[in-house]
Amino acid sequence: MLMPRKQKFRKFHRGRRAGVAKGHTQVHFGEYGIKALEAGWITNRQIEAARIAMTRKIRRGGKVWINLFPDKSFTKKPAETRMGSGKGSPEGWVAVVKPGKVMFELAGVPEPLAKEALRLAGQKLPIKTKFVRREANLFEG
Repeated sequence: MLMPRKQKFRKFHRGRRAGVAKGHTQVHFGEYGIKALEAGWITNRQIEAARIAMTRKIRRGGKVWINLFPDKSFTKKPAETRMGSGKGSPEGWVAVVKPGKVMFELAGVPEPLAKEALRLAGQKLPIKTKFVRREANLFEG
């Protein structure tokens, strides 16, 4: 499972998920990608499930890039606990995703197979996603 090796603070504020992604809004590494259409938290288990679904579909061909890392801890209080008495203990790790971010990228496979693999990966995620292609970059040689 993905999680940070160490962090400065054990507990994070929940934060706001308004706005759109600042960086990584186009396919940079691969030929095809899957882009977030809404904001949300994606857990380390969901990232792993999406990765497994993709790699199983493309078998041994192709290369996969994961542009997410769950570096924010979320907390939970025990069941049937009264309000108050501080914040709960850290429960797991999430990656904050905003609309427009390319989360997974794929290369080295034909387009129909890539489309199907990324569709399967998108089904494992709690947000709406869309399949995107690499655009011809004007700055590349």
